[in-house]
Amino acid sequence: MVNKVINCTSCGVNLEERGFARFPCPVCGAEIGRCVSCRQQSNPYTCQKCGFVGP
Repeated sequence: MVNKVINCTSCGVNLEERGFARFPCPVCGAEIGRCVSCRQQSNPYTCQKCGFVGP
């Protein structure tokens, strides 16, 4: 079983509200979580596993 990311990778807010996204890191496949606010503002995120930085 794969652990689900429960906090936004950018800001750390809990991913409870509607509109959040979970997706695999484009480099290593680790799960990335993004809250609505960070998605709308295109805040950068860093993969905790490989260090990839995305918009």
